[in-house]
Amino acid sequence: MKTKKMRKTGSVILHIVMFGLALIWLYPYIWLFLASVKPSAEIYTRFWPTKFTLEHFRFILESAERMNRPFVRAFFNSLFVSITVTLCVLISSAIIAFALSKYKFKAREGIFNFIIFQMVFPGFMFTIPMYILIRNLNLLNSYGALILPSIMSGWGIFMLTQSFKGTPNDYIEAAKMDGASDFFVIFRIMVPLNNSAMAIVGLFTFIGIWDNFMWPLIVIQDYNKMPLSVLLATFNHEYGAYVGPIMAGSVIQTIPMVLIFIIFRKAFLQGISMTLK
Repeated sequence: MKTKKMRKTGSVILHIVMFGLALIWLYPYIWLFLASVKPSAEIYTRFWPTKFTLEHFRFILESAERMNRPFVRAFFNSLFVSITVTLCVLISSAIIAFALSKYKFKAREGIFNFIIFQMVFPGFMFTIPMYILIRNLNLLNSYGALILPSIMSGWGIFMLTQSFKGTPNDYIEAAKMDGASDFFVIFRIMVPLNNSAMAIVGLFTFIGIWDNFMWPLIVIQDYNKMPLSVLLATFNHEYGAYVGPIMAGSVIQTIPMVLIFIIFRKAFLQGISMTLK
């Protein structure tokens, strides 16, 4: 009896602690959102505003246009680049993962080990060689400079390879007997059977590209082609003293991430558990 009470008490304490930690984790975003919709005079003086206003959002949109920094276009630039890269990563990862998991050839283990090996190195180590390559291809200041370096992902290939290995070969053999091609097997059999892993790779890829700042800052100077993260930084440089509009821009920057997390939270949690395993 005492053991049950102790377990129940421990469970209650654990939930209270976790709830407190969740509030601490959410507090910065809550403050950010409230700061973007409260009057400027109340940003630092009140947590809950006396009235809600959209003046900061209006200011940043109007000022961005006056400064020749197309804010809305930058938002869609980020959306276009993130979606394009995510689709490219999913397609390329699925094709390579299928070859590594279902075909036997001499270099298979070497290629797979190399993929794991390159995942050890941080991405910034390849910034200078990648910049030189993009410059030699005359892709600086173009969408290609944002998309091309990220169309393949070693982590995505690794995740899908591990997932594809668990798919029985009977499905593939049955499709081959009916005359199915490799691409049919990949996109009509393997992908649907491993949709959870595909969702995880797509989710994390989209988030990583959307939040990417350093690489676009290096290769893009044209305001019409800048992603939102870089354009916000240039706006912050000009209007850093205006806290409200900066907060409003940050809220707009995080909206897609919040929506994606709400819609795909199950896949997100699965991705965390698979990563830990």
